[in-house]
Amino acid sequence: MLNFFKQIEGIYVSVFLLLVLVAVMFLALAVGTVKIPMEQIYAAVISQLQSGTSLDGALKGSVHDIVWQLRLPRIVLAAAVGAGLASSGVIMQAIVKNPLADPYILGISSGASLGATAAILLGIGAFMGENFIGLAAFAGAFAISLLVLFISNLGGRSNSVKLLLAGMALSAVCSAFSSFIVYFANNKEGMQTIAYWMMGSFSGAKWDNLIVIVPIVIVAVLFFWSQSRILNLMLLGDESALTLGTDLHVYRQFYLLISSIIVGFVVYAAGTVGFVGLIVPHVIRMLVGTDHKRLVPVTALAGAIFLVVADTLCRILIPGAELPIGILVAMIGAPCFVYLMVKRTYGFGGN
Repeated sequence: MLNFFKQIEGIYVSVFLLLVLVAVMFLALAVGTVKIPMEQIYAAVISQLQSGTSLDGALKGSVHDIVWQLRLPRIVLAAAVGAGLASSGVIMQAIVKNPLADPYILGISSGASLGATAAILLGIGAFMGENFIGLAAFAGAFAISLLVLFISNLGGRSNSVKLLLAGMALSAVCSAFSSFIVYFANNKEGMQTIAYWMMGSFSGAKWDNLIVIVPIVIVAVLFFWSQSRILNLMLLGDESALTLGTDLHVYRQFYLLISSIIVGFVVYAAGTVGFVGLIVPHVIRMLVGTDHKRLVPVTALAGAIFLVVADTLCRILIPGAELPIGILVAMIGAPCFVYLMVKRTYGFGGN
């Protein structure tokens, strides 16, 4: 079965997964506290597309509100977050040449957490409006990525090992400062807000945010897809790449910044969602191989499908309540990762 997927052209696998994603999104629209027949969903979608941005007349109603104002924005956000985190995981693993890397291992998650903690408990950035917590988290994530690049270039040019060590060090520093703020703030309500934000949620999805996030994720995935040759060379290492006439130093830093932007927007929109960037790339690598020309688009689509399904389960597992997406993803991701660790036939790539 695995060899079958590896032999199929990546474009065919991508098209198949794209169709699966559309089907899963329609199914996700149908289930929830209120179950909606598929024909009503189809009619609401067609009517909205035909009328453009107009919400007047017959389009107003309970079905329209549930589909277009509640469920569809969070489903689209879940797909964008899944695609962004999964593709960023592929890039991070190539950048540091480490199969344990994900979008958060280089300190980006801790930077976002520090920004959110400072915003919630200290009120930093409150002048930016109602979304100031997400904006502060984005600023923290991006600032830490810049610091990782700066520190890794001290005393010589950065490489995969220096990037990884710098990220781990800054992650520890950010976690320490976050704990320091929490300890002295003595704000019970704020601590509950931080805990909920750290678990991740798509319930706050809005079309205004999606207009920015979705294009950024799509453009980033397409860009990384075009960089498949460089990403393949990263798995071989700097010395091998130099013998082939390619210096990976600039590429590595540029890719890290783009990945940090994706993760920053994801954290801004949905909070912290772990394991996606770690697990999905490994599973897809087992199916299609280590060539990034196939790996990048297939992983992005698989990540989108995974989070749409996971978010749907979060809405229906507990009647009358919503399970935080981070909890469910961790419960699924941890056993899968243990399985990958003990599977001897699995290979990361490179030498």
